[in-house]
Amino acid sequence: MTEADTTPGSQSALRQANERRVVDVLRRDGTRTQAELARATGLSAASVSNIVRGLRAAGTVAVRDTSSNGRRARAVSLLRPPGTVVAVDFAPGHVRVALGDSAGTMLSRESIAYDAAADAERAVRRAAWLAETLLLAARIDLGTVSSVVASVPAPLDPDTGEVGEISGLPRWTGFRPAQALEERLGVPVRVENDANLAVLAERESGAAQGADHIIHLVLGEGVGAGVVVSGELFRGAGGTAGEVGHIGLDPRGQVCRCGNRGCLETFVGSSYLLGMLPPHAGPLHGPGPVGVADLVDAALAGDPGCRRIIDEAGTALGQGAAIMANLFNPDRVVVGGELARADALLMVPMRRAMEMGALGSALRRLTLARSALGDQAILRGALRTAARLAG
Repeated sequence: MTEADTTPGSQSALRQANERRVVDVLRRDGTRTQAELARATGLSAASVSNIVRGLRAAGTVAVRDTSSNGRRARAVSLLRPPGTVVAVDFAPGHVRVALGDSAGTMLSRESIAYDAAADAERAVRRAAWLAETLLLAARIDLGTVSSVVASVPAPLDPDTGEVGEISGLPRWTGFRPAQALEERLGVPVRVENDANLAVLAERESGAAQGADHIIHLVLGEGVGAGVVVSGELFRGAGGTAGEVGHIGLDPRGQVCRCGNRGCLETFVGSSYLLGMLPPHAGPLHGPGPVGVADLVDAALAGDPGCRRIIDEAGTALGQGAAIMANLFNPDRVVVGGELARADALLMVPMRRAMEMGALGSALRRLTLARSALGDQAILRGALRTAARLAG
């Protein structure tokens, strides 16, 4: 068979068909040189070279120098089944994309500062552009992408995929990001809550390994939680399980965006924390807007005001976690998000408040830990989920 014998309807389909022919030979015959692959598939040497380059970039094959009939050659070995998965992370301050192999292992990632909360349709277009740019840089054809999983800091209707009313992306309410992104990329897309993806990643390769009952708190503009019960992700009847930012702590406290007063979010959410800073807060005084990272840096450097803000946030977080501990009796509580970088400044008062508010039996087997995967947890969880969907 020659290349001319295969006449699919597009260049993408042609490349995908030729790639399958190369992979089929490697599956059947084991390691082969590029010249042997060309003879076995009927493809030109240049076509095989380009296909092998793309498979290598995707982590599908390994290539090593060897010799054949006294001449230098390139031996190609199949490492894993072909296929690429994509993760997309939408947040109020950024859009991030990562590429993974068929097993969900991260190959590359890219992030751009972008206000995804401002306009859902434009954010989807930006994410599609970033995904295509990353694929082009890796020399991976979009036609080889088998699955895409996107994360949003919001509850999702399990039946329609619509974004719920109270979320970190308020202008996305009623929007269906999976459908919009699928139309842009032409690839199956699934959208999941960011904390749900993070807890899956931490359980597989992070701070929650070995645990079957987990609460993973993601601290950002709000407070979300990924909840695992008996080893299974718990979403609830309507997809809103884990919206722990709206646990009420003080009926006379600040009004939350959900309409209630004194929610946990009003003690720990980033805009509330930054609102507590004085206009010219010592080490934070400088050009550009102040963020949570600046607050944490100043606290770690010893600024008393910033340390006090984080200490109080830790106490409130511990009070909320104590309620969760009594309710779910987890064996692991993991804390992630920008504020978690404060480490002991946040975790010590949190643990103290949990000891004051939770049953001793609820804490006896509970381990409190900081996220081991940091800002990669959501993307890693999305890639592994995409790989399972593709498989």
